[in-house]
Amino acid sequence: MGEEVVKLFRTWSSPYALRIVWALKLKGIEYETIYEDLSNKSEALLECNPIHKKVPVLLHNAKTIAESLVILEYIDETWTHSPNLLPQDPYQRATARFWAKFGDTEVLPSIWDAFTKGPGKGQEEAHSRALEKLMWLEEEIKGKKLFGGEEIGVVDITLGWLANLVSVFEEITGLKLIEQDKSPGLWGWMEAFAEIPVVKENWPPRDKLVAKFHAIRQTILSKEAQTDQ
Repeated sequence: MGEEVVKLFRTWSSPYALRIVWALKLKGIEYETIYEDLSNKSEALLECNPIHKKVPVLLHNAKTIAESLVILEYIDETWTHSPNLLPQDPYQRATARFWAKFGDTEVLPSIWDAFTKGPGKGQEEAHSRALEKLMWLEEEIKGKKLFGGEEIGVVDITLGWLANLVSVFEEITGLKLIEQDKSPGLWGWMEAFAEIPVVKENWPPRDKLVAKFHAIRQTILSKEAQTDQ
């Protein structure tokens, strides 16, 4: 059998790609990182992901897998040794898939909406919607250290960006999203998740994240201001 080839196309800051980094490292899988400049995408990335043309993409031997949630399941089903990212029980597995998708389709868009609005009624309404989505997560994490219980699982990995980007967004906007007294479960989860070695060792530099997302927000607000004129 030839040597196994595993490559990950990613950017330094993508929270979606960071999920795959955590998963591969948790499984102890050796891989090569290929950093992409999304303003000048490589031919290799376009060939591997011609539909969405974005990261992350996992290249495993001659096979390419796109979309982070799909990649996470592929990793778990291909390298079946511990730790398991998804539960073995069918109901628990379905529940984990639900919350992972909820994070991507409900939580992240609502927080992004609040982040990209300037002060005013629109931001207040978006902030309220984001808090409502986060309270569902607060209810789900009650009584647990991690969403996976005592061990990290796919829900923790997919929601892991909360333990990093929320504080970045709060710093930039002044909005409060997750506070210890109002969301003790989520607060405790963020602290526990951030201390997991493979997580702690692979965070993007915070100062670079603040600079990047501050610039993104300013660009969005400037475009909106020009449109309103």
